[in-house]
Amino acid sequence: MVFSSNTFLFLFLPFVLAIYFNPFVRSRKFRNTFLFLASLVFYAWGEPVYWALMLLSIFVNWIFGMEISKKDDKRRIKRIEILAIIYNLFFLFVFKYLDFTLQNIKHLTGINFPMHKFSLPIGISFYTFQAISYVVDVARGNAKAADSFLDVGLYISCFPQLVAGPIVRYETVADEIHNRQETSEGFYEGLTRFVYGLAKKVVIANNVAQVADKAFSMVGQSAGLAWLGAIAYTLQIYFDFSGYSDMAIGLGKIFGFHYLENFNYPYISKSVTEFWHRWHISLSTWFRDYVYFPLGGSRVKTVARHIFNLGIVWLLTGIWHGANWTFILWGMIYFAVQIFEKYVLKEKAGTSIFGWIYTMLVVIFCWVLFRSNSIHQAKVYIKAMFGIGVTGAGDCTAIGLLRDYWVYFAAGIAASFPIAPALRKKLSGKAFGKISYVAVTCALFIFTVSCMVTNSYNPFIYFNF
Repeated sequence: MVFSSNTFLFLFLPFVLAIYFNPFVRSRKFRNTFLFLASLVFYAWGEPVYWALMLLSIFVNWIFGMEISKKDDKRRIKRIEILAIIYNLFFLFVFKYLDFTLQNIKHLTGINFPMHKFSLPIGISFYTFQAISYVVDVARGNAKAADSFLDVGLYISCFPQLVAGPIVRYETVADEIHNRQETSEGFYEGLTRFVYGLAKKVVIANNVAQVADKAFSMVGQSAGLAWLGAIAYTLQIYFDFSGYSDMAIGLGKIFGFHYLENFNYPYISKSVTEFWHRWHISLSTWFRDYVYFPLGGSRVKTVARHIFNLGIVWLLTGIWHGANWTFILWGMIYFAVQIFEKYVLKEKAGTSIFGWIYTMLVVIFCWVLFRSNSIHQAKVYIKAMFGIGVTGAGDCTAIGLLRDYWVYFAAGIAASFPIAPALRKKLSGKAFGKISYVAVTCALFIFTVSCMVTNSYNPFIYFNF
């Protein structure tokens, strides 16, 4: 079940809200139990096969946390922590990377291994990282181990952030599991945030996605079509993922949880380093705190060691996104560019409009690699962008797509800049501004719902991760 579906919007969510905010039952235990059970139903609706795997993950990591809390010996705590990490990564490896690993061993050795062809459990990369962060935070003393299985279950499975993040840290919500306050102001702010996230996904991402799909399926027709498809995918992946994050943050606020921001207008960045401070923030900070800092971070004696630490982080970042060499190469390109910025440009890439142009070109070309099924396909597509192997600079297909979808491109480009927050801030102290904001939100919701009803095309990129 996805947030941008009629089933979620008009069946699941109203039912959950009606029961959760039942004025006759307001106990925290009831609300937590109901939200946990509702989250299991939400997950099982879209993942009827592997929902038990997530439940097992919750139970085992709860046990790990309890065991760590009973130990005073640091070495024994460390052993349990390492065992927990291995346990969590084992299932992620089996379902996501086993066949990829066996295929590459076969290419190197000629040994023919049978392929298992497991389907990827929805959201396994996200809830696995949350489970690891729970155990590690308890082992480090940053969070107290949960006494109740329900607490860990609600933390890992809470449906607003379950299948596509943001990756929530246990210490962020540990206190709110028992002591959060659901308020009318939070409900209004959360609902508004949800509506804008839904519009980003349905109105912008879903429409430019059709252009991207068309262009990537017709690579070689013209350079103009290749560029149009690359820009379309650049907008699609941002509004698809950030829209989902907005909806998750908004839903969390409705139920009294305050999840951290996951995107901060990454397409205004003037360096690639800045871009990654603004893009998928929860993943970047997870790797920073659980991989980069333990390796020594930048506080190391040699440049070579610092480069090594960054290389490990970016290798793992690429691997996290998928079992394909395209993702690994994608991660290593970002690693190389950031090393170049830090040690050659001395982090002065973002001093002018040229910094923004350079950053966006790097990002766009990297998204082409990310979108492609193979490195060869990415190479062919990028060559087409430079006019190599194509029939001309433009064609009727590119012109027709631009004519039909230009309004969504314009909306996406405008929404990539912090224009709306600036206008809202400027009008926030005025009664007319508040009324206008509510009116625009209502109109946007109605328009978005009409798009959902009339258009069944509703892909979601990060379900694949």
